[in-house]
Amino acid sequence: MRTVIVTDPPRAPIEKVDKLAEYGVATVHEALGRTGFLGPSLRPVHLGSRIGGTAVTVVSWPGDNLMIHAAIEQCRPGDLLVVTTTSPSTDGMFGELFATALQVRGVRGLVTAAGVRDVAELHEMNFPVWTAAVSAQGTVKATAGAVNVPVTIGGQSIRPGDAVLADDDGVMVVPRADVDKALEKSHARSEKEEATRRAFRDGELGLDRYGLRDKLTQLGVEYVPASEYGL
Repeated sequence: MRTVIVTDPPRAPIEKVDKLAEYGVATVHEALGRTGFLGPSLRPVHLGSRIGGTAVTVVSWPGDNLMIHAAIEQCRPGDLLVVTTTSPSTDGMFGELFATALQVRGVRGLVTAAGVRDVAELHEMNFPVWTAAVSAQGTVKATAGAVNVPVTIGGQSIRPGDAVLADDDGVMVVPRADVDKALEKSHARSEKEEATRRAFRDGELGLDRYGLRDKLTQLGVEYVPASEYGL
């Protein structure tokens, strides 16, 4: 790994990222053909946040948060910090002091494949965090890593400046070049879902709306009276 701090990477337009975040992770993920999801291991520390931001990426060594300190200087309003480690780590690399420094710079939240601590304080600060672990285990500041380089979480590549969306359903990335396409497809998906929502409110069944009765027949599913089944 080249130990670098890349300055001023291009970012996705924040107003478009904000609009994309309104659709929610599940809708955008489906709209893009079920791509970009960082996996179920990243969970919100507290429920109720739905955010989008432009990625500032960090690669740290396990148990070492030196490069998070370096990354803060590179952050702008609308950014979202994305932290990985060179090998798996659950240490609490991030807490309320880091969150304080990031909030001052307009950073919207944290996504980390490692661990966090100070959970109560983060909640009180209303600083959203998605993490793989919560741990009181502390860290050192001793080893060089990298800032604003491509990283991988959950098999998904995240480049600095990409759109990162996060809510109670998890976290996903939309490459910077794909934001316009994602907006178009997410809008269409949202309209389709609203039409289905209205149909369900009117009593229509998914079996009929999605044409699933024929599918059940093809799969050999039978409707059997309870008396015949022996109940």
